[in-house]
Amino acid sequence: MKPVKIMLEEKKIPRAWYNLAADLPNPAQPPLGPDGQPVSPQMLGKVFPMNLIEQEMSRERWIKIPEEVLGILYRWRPTPLRRAVFLEQYLKTPARIYYKDESVSPAGSHKPNTAVAQAWYNKEFGIKKLSTETGAGQWGCALAFACKLLDLECKVFMVRISFDQKPLRKMMMKVWGADCVASPSPETNAGREILKETPDTPGSLGIAISEAVERAVMDPSGKTRYALGSVLNHVMLHQTIIGLEAKEQLKIAGEKKVDVVIGCAGGGSNFAGISFPFVCDKIHGEKITILPVEPTACPTLTRGPFAYDHGDIAKMTPLLAMHSLGHGFIPPAIHAGGLRYHGMSPLVSQAVIEGLLEPRAYDQMKCYEAALLWARTEGLIVAPETSHAIAGVIDEAVRAREEGKGKTILFCLSGHGLMDLAGYDKYLNGELKEAALSEEFLRKSLESIQGYPQPQVRKTGKW
Repeated sequence: MKPVKIMLEEKKIPRAWYNLAADLPNPAQPPLGPDGQPVSPQMLGKVFPMNLIEQEMSRERWIKIPEEVLGILYRWRPTPLRRAVFLEQYLKTPARIYYKDESVSPAGSHKPNTAVAQAWYNKEFGIKKLSTETGAGQWGCALAFACKLLDLECKVFMVRISFDQKPLRKMMMKVWGADCVASPSPETNAGREILKETPDTPGSLGIAISEAVERAVMDPSGKTRYALGSVLNHVMLHQTIIGLEAKEQLKIAGEKKVDVVIGCAGGGSNFAGISFPFVCDKIHGEKITILPVEPTACPTLTRGPFAYDHGDIAKMTPLLAMHSLGHGFIPPAIHAGGLRYHGMSPLVSQAVIEGLLEPRAYDQMKCYEAALLWARTEGLIVAPETSHAIAGVIDEAVRAREEGKGKTILFCLSGHGLMDLAGYDKYLNGELKEAALSEEFLRKSLESIQGYPQPQVRKTGKW
């Protein structure tokens, strides 16, 4: 019997996060303020605590993980690396498929890796309350969990379509003491404006971010800050514990190198977590194919231009140099709510510009088909977001079979789908359909960034 579980001893847990900003040949370009000039740390001070702002702007390669943060992460980390031997057998592929199982965290996904860190740094800075947005609810649950452990108040603005589709996520947040409301909500100026214009909107992460940021900056006590579950550099940093653990576990499994690394991509957090340590290897000469996989309904990397844009619809965030579909973009109401974001991590975007990554987009029908095959071979029912990565894995495993090559494939199983069964039910009952994005809709959405500063397209041409 081939080993299917590769465990890492607790004493081998990574003691520092990896910062890709230190190794990118051309660094990600700085966020800009309303005047088109780079923002200063002081300008971000009402939104984030200064200790996280320092991480956001850091170019240090390794940043030590505080012992108190490790003490909480030990509740579920290191997570298992598993080999998908039963999928391999079904596909008759010579490829060896490994996956980092982030579904074992208390919240059921990779999100607590940064939620715990952000909550701890905020508490160290004297903050009492955190506000945030959430799409499918994974991030909201993770921050609610972290805030409860660290005795912080937590307010979550959940995208309305997911708020309606995934009621058990709301209950999880409530169990951990968070207050979760549907976004857009009547509780903020941004929410009221949207409801006035489009009262039946399904919502978007861009809207929910506007509400959460407003909640933080308008607190007269100055004791509330905003926490983001993806996109920003410090979030990518905290998630690299996934890939760092995986590298050690692959050594235990006897693998000398990885050929393909895959992760689903919405804002970039789980993809960065599994891939950035391997992007470092690729920069330094390794031959690795690294694939971020996104939905065709929200094709930020595959169809969005590289541009300066706001991270939210109310334009409360700085301008970020990233692939974007336009800050006013309202994606179709697909069930992979965590991938319905108009923008992308600037670090991921720059790695795409450099040619280090090869983005792909899949329709939700193909992804649910892949998720069913996974459940009927490997057993676990995965989150709709993770199904995009699995669709990519299956394609690569079939390619390995056709080429007769015994490739090593690694991907991040970013979360379980036990709270997402309504989507599976609709798929099995034939109620779902393809969700492609029309060129006309995309063109109209991109009108919102016309006249914005344009980032330089900097690349070495090496990859």
